[in-house]
Amino acid sequence: MVLAGLLLIPAIASCSESTTDKNATKPADNSFRIPSNTFFTAPYNKASSNKDTRIPDYETARTVFWRELYQDGGRTLYCQQHFGSSYNRGINIEHVFPASWMAYSLRCGKRNQCRVNSPEFNLIEADLHNLYPSRTDVNKARSNYQFTIIRGEQRYFGNCDFEFDERSRTAEPSPAARGRIARSMLYMSDEYDLYLKKKQKSLLQAWDKKYPPEQEEYRRNDRVEQLQGNRNPYIDSHRQ
Repeated sequence: MVLAGLLLIPAIASCSESTTDKNATKPADNSFRIPSNTFFTAPYNKASSNKDTRIPDYETARTVFWRELYQDGGRTLYCQQHFGSSYNRGINIEHVFPASWMAYSLRCGKRNQCRVNSPEFNLIEADLHNLYPSRTDVNKARSNYQFTIIRGEQRYFGNCDFEFDERSRTAEPSPAARGRIARSMLYMSDEYDLYLKKKQKSLLQAWDKKYPPEQEEYRRNDRVEQLQGNRNPYIDSHRQ
């Protein structure tokens, strides 16, 4: 496909990231106030010849996420907690397919190393189909754990139906989140040839079938296409 030579992106707010989380899988808090700066153009080089007009790195994606994808607010992935369009303390961005798993598949080092030495990693990390708003505490608890069904109903986050087990390094999301999680992770694995364990992939495929998209997921897919030039076919497959 023909790629436009310039990508329109908003000015980026400076945000520090914590490197103390396990395997440096994610920043401690990606929530921030979006500046009302004017837009500017910057050159964009494709990391892969078969990609469309993708967002080149996570710093850019973070601004696009808050200012363009969730400019009117929304609900968090794991807890379905409503948040508004302005600064939301305690809400950040979740990589549903963890960044550390991306780094493992690409063999480019740890997350910060990959950002320096792998243009492909930067492209993958910035994919909006894999980015969802999350409560910061739940995002931290999920870490880079695999998803599963955990026996019992130990609620650590009040009314939020999210369980995790540090010993087995697993997490169980609510039924309301399972379909979106499945379609995000299956898309990422297919789109970028990222490794998924067989058992994990089978569970995600079952969740994709059992929990079909709701209207908001279809709308989000349309909007992501406008912002980065491609769709998640796992979402579209339910319309066929």
